Amino acid sequence: MYKTIEQQVRRNIAPPELRREFRQHDFESLHSFCLLIFCVSVGIWLLFDLIVSNLGQQDFTWLSMVFITVMVSLTIILNFTRTAGHFDILNLVFIAVITLAMRLVIEGLPEGLRPAWLVLGASSVLYSVSVLPVRRWSFFAALLVTWINLHPFQVPGIHLFELRGIMFLCYAVFLNGLVLYTYLKMRRAKLHNFYMSKVLLEQAYVDALTEIPNRRSFMAKAQTHLQEDDEQSRYLAMIDIDNFKKVNDQFGHDIGDLVLKRTAANIKASMTEFEYARLGGEEFVIYLWGIDQSDAKQRVDALCKRVREDAAEYPVTISIGLIRIRREDSLSNALVKADEALYQAKHEGKDRYVLWQAPSSLSPPR
Repeated sequence: MYKTIEQQVRRNIAPPELRREFRQHDFESLHSFCLLIFCVSVGIWLLFDLIVSNLGQQDFTWLSMVFITVMVSLTIILNFTRTAGHFDILNLVFIAVITLAMRLVIEGLPEGLRPAWLVLGASSVLYSVSVLPVRRWSFFAALLVTWINLHPFQVPGIHLFELRGIMFLCYAVFLNGLVLYTYLKMRRAKLHNFYMSKVLLEQAYVDALTEIPNRRSFMAKAQTHLQEDDEQSRYLAMIDIDNFKKVNDQFGHDIGDLVLKRTAANIKASMTEFEYARLGGEEFVIYLWGIDQSDAKQRVDALCKRVREDAAEYPVTISIGLIRIRREDSLSNALVKADEALYQAKHEGKDRYVLWQAPSSLSPPR
């Protein structure tokens, strides 16, 4: 089953909306890692700058102070950055600044050591960029900026068609190819895994026929609401399509499926701010909160009317059992009570709702 779903996902190109969601999710999950990369980069650069300034009998120049101030400022900004698109730009600015700062440090070394250190610096920067959650345009721009600022041929005496020049060029081409391949493969694998998780979650928590949440999803979300909304008034509505078996027997299961879809659409349209789901068969459920009893009655009565007056080729009605969830009620207990009220609504003629009361006085609110 997993391989079948995986093959289906691989055949389909992820839509733009999913790609945007993936980029944002990837950035949010790696936000602390991005901060770590920025902080470590600043720390390593500062350490090497101090070493070169000390061993090379050079002062810690005002340019060093400017670079450290800008890089620390960019790191602080990253701490408050919350969107992937902003990080693409911020990371590119950081790459431009730190590669210039690295060039400043390397220029304090003897000329014979500079080409190797320039390539080493470029390697470190490009590897770091390849594992960050940046879009392709930002990655390729960072690649270009890095080599503009750190290419070894800026050192006097290094020529392209000499032995050292050819060796540096071959290494740069190899490094670019490896980093590019790693970046593209990693991004594709992460997007594939994200797409797979979305598909599997939808299959696990969304009803395939009606495209609304299923029982598993409802039980998880409603249980969370029950734990968090202790001070709010809460209601549970159990819904059943009247005479649904006759619809299937008379018109066939395809028409029955259409009725289920239409009923689910009406529930979704009228209860969009609440939790709702298809429990199974022709049964649906709604969890309402933050409204009083009068509003709850009005909402479920309006739903009955909406389904009844739905101008469709195969009209149906619904019955609803409504219960106010008390503080001591569990979700399972509330479902049992709502089912009892639903049974009462069916017994009294269908196409109506009944508010659950104590078993000795269970009666319709109309």
